Amino acid sequence: MSQKVNELKDTLVARLSSAKDMTEVETIRVEYLGKNGLITGLLKGMKDLSIEEKKEFGGKVNELKNEAGELILKKQEELKAEEIKKELEKMPEIDVSIPLDLKRGSYHPITLVQRELEKIFKTMGFNVEDYSEVVTDYECFESLNIPKHHPARDMQDTYYLTNGQLLKSQTSAAQNAIYKKYKEALFNEGKPIKAIFPGRCFRNEATDACHENTFFQMEGVMVDKDISISNLIFFMKKMLSEVFKKDIKVRLRPGFFPFVEPGFELDISCLICGGEGCPSCKHSGWLELCPCGMIHPEVLKAGGIDPDEYTGFAFGLGLTRLAMMKYGVKDIRDLNSGSLKSLAQFTFDE
Repeated sequence: MSQKVNELKDTLVARLSSAKDMTEVETIRVEYLGKNGLITGLLKGMKDLSIEEKKEFGGKVNELKNEAGELILKKQEELKAEEIKKELEKMPEIDVSIPLDLKRGSYHPITLVQRELEKIFKTMGFNVEDYSEVVTDYECFESLNIPKHHPARDMQDTYYLTNGQLLKSQTSAAQNAIYKKYKEALFNEGKPIKAIFPGRCFRNEATDACHENTFFQMEGVMVDKDISISNLIFFMKKMLSEVFKKDIKVRLRPGFFPFVEPGFELDISCLICGGEGCPSCKHSGWLELCPCGMIHPEVLKAGGIDPDEYTGFAFGLGLTRLAMMKYGVKDIRDLNSGSLKSLAQFTFDE
């Protein structure tokens, strides 16, 4: 019986040495180690052995089984290494000293719009800030005059995490931190708080031509003494004229946002259809672009600013929708599609 074990091991080694690919090795593995394999078959001949002989022979069979597994694994690793080597040999040599061709590739249209807006607002004295995509409930809601169980939360179907934090549903989540960061310069040096903070936002939306569950916004705030709605309108018109390089037809509608009072919706005439109506503007001829208003006193208080002494305005630009208007993208879903055919047409001059 021991001779059968040795013979089976010798044939296994020979078979593996001549195996050329992973498919052949897998066939050998099943033939020897499968449920009805050759090694398992050795145990069927133990019925005529004594108890002591069964112990001895069974131990040798188990030893062979372990050795066979190791031999097969080793062969598989050798073949994988050979495959990788062959693939590397096919690859052309890369000269890392060759200068990078910066003309290859292109920026995403939302990136183009964001960079252009940042440049415009910098010329008007605004600081550009960045903020986390994962925020606390306090940052996203409570500090913005939206306490727990407030009906306004129903306006945003939010992605909550298991640790109690959430994916920010609006760039307004950075407001509280911005006020606290710049308030000392406002108090001691008389420098107005002027900041924009672009970012990616997330809501559990039903997607269509003008709605996505992942989109980009740009929040902006200005706080100082004697800030009024006139200041808000001036900056919005200035921004839009710079972005579109022409006068844009706009309208202001009353709007409710818990963190501003009074609040407005700034709409622009749809540039895709010329105001005639299309799926992007829900056939209304207008596209909601910029919720805005005067910062609510409670929001200023939460940021450590006295609303009796200071006032300010806030606005939230939809970068995704602005990109659609600027570049004539008819379906918002194209922007997150990863389709190079659609996105590679855009260029950007630094």
